[in-house]
Amino acid sequence: MIFTAATLDGIVAGVVTLAYRRWDRPRVRAGGSQRTRIGVVAFDAVDPVDPGDVADADARAAGFDSAAALLAFVDRKAHGPNLYRIRLRLAGPDPRAALREDTELTDDDLALLRRRMARMDANGPWTEATLRLIDARPAVVSTELAPAVGMDRPTFKQRVRRLKELGLTESLDIGYRISPRGRAVLDRWDDHG
Repeated sequence: MIFTAATLDGIVAGVVTLAYRRWDRPRVRAGGSQRTRIGVVAFDAVDPVDPGDVADADARAAGFDSAAALLAFVDRKAHGPNLYRIRLRLAGPDPRAALREDTELTDDDLALLRRRMARMDANGPWTEATLRLIDARPAVVSTELAPAVGMDRPTFKQRVRRLKELGLTESLDIGYRISPRGRAVLDRWDDHG
């Protein structure tokens, strides 16, 4: 799900506890979660709802002043005919945030990262080149970085997300940067080859 900045801020404050979406079928499931810039958002319930049953109080719990304003917003962003109410909450910090800060890498940690990256490179090397590019050009948009490593933008962004899962990069408002963990990895590789 895509959330507005205001919605995310409301989730953090605990005042936004609902979201509404029009889909052909639910795109999230009860018990699921999603990582966002504020941390992990948990989906506690996903229920179909009749638009006429949405009250102003429900709209306020979704960050809107009125049911009419909420439904107008949802209808503009519709991806299907069915209206769903999603009960949500902030479940905690993004676990990648702690991983990014972990710079105490043992030889075993480094070997494991090397093996995982080697598997990611199975169809052609890209992991180290991408890390080094982001290190050399922090806060540069992906449309400029992707051609530098011979990739189209969607492929580049997908691959950077895979490096982020390892705690090696982090997204900025514009572009990316190497995380402290990523810096430690590059430094160790430079020291030991």
